Formats: sequence, structure tokens, C-alpha cells
Amino acid sequence: MTFGEKLRQLRQAKGVTQTEVADAIGISKISYINYEKHGKYPRTRARYQALADYFNVDRNYLLTENENFILGAGKAYGPRGAKQAMALTNELVGMFAGGELSDEDREAVLHTLQDAYWKAKEMNRKKYGKKNAAAKE
Repeated sequence: MTFGEKLRQLRQAKGVTQTEVADAIGISKISYINYEKHGKYPRTRARYQALADYFNVDRNYLLTENENFILGAGKAYGPRGAKQAMALTNELVGMFAGGELSDEDREAVLHTLQDAYWKAKEMNRKKYGKKNAAAKE
């Protein structure tokens, strides 16, 4: 289940509107709609926590492995790193859509490719130096 699907399911179970959720956690309705319908993710763990508190669920329920990867890339490499990680994740998820891989095999492939992303970033940083690595990425 995607992050957006989780939010939609929680919101419907609570019987509230998108506007009510957005107002309660202090974001715009458009931002919330982007989470729920357009595959966008909160930029901070604090926002995940606000959503978890509002829906009375554990934050880890909302933070799947992919979201952790995207947040980690953003923290390590800024908005561009988060955008690259999100693109990689979306492409991988799309690649598996309707496929015949088991959930376990799909997770193994995702983990392997995420590990490759981190290793490539580190190699780039070592090769070009911290300051120049961002420009090369």
C-alpha cells in the first residue's frame, strides 16, 4: 500500500475531509491532496509525526522503506538528492507494477538498488570531493 493510499484509508476511516486533515496538521489542502493523490511525500519527519498523531497511528506505519530512503537522501544530499531518490523509487515501483515478482523478491530488488544508489553517491563524493560532488550529480 502506498503512502497516499494509507492516508486515504485512514482519513476515510476517521470520516473527515482532506481540508479537515490539512487544517489540523497546519498545511494547505493542496499539499495534503498531493500526498494522498499525486504520490508526493512530506519533506520532514515532523510532518509524518503530525499525520501519525492526527490519525492515531505509529509514525513507522506511514514511513515505509521507500519514504525512509527518500528522506535520507534529502537529508544527505538536499532537495536534489530527495528528488533523485523519489524518481528512482517511482521508476522501480512502476517497473514492478503488474509483474510476477513476489513481495519478498520485489523488496529485495528495491533494497539492492537503494544500496547501489548510496554507494554511487559515496563514490561520487570521494571522486569529486564534497563540494564538487553536488555539482556533478
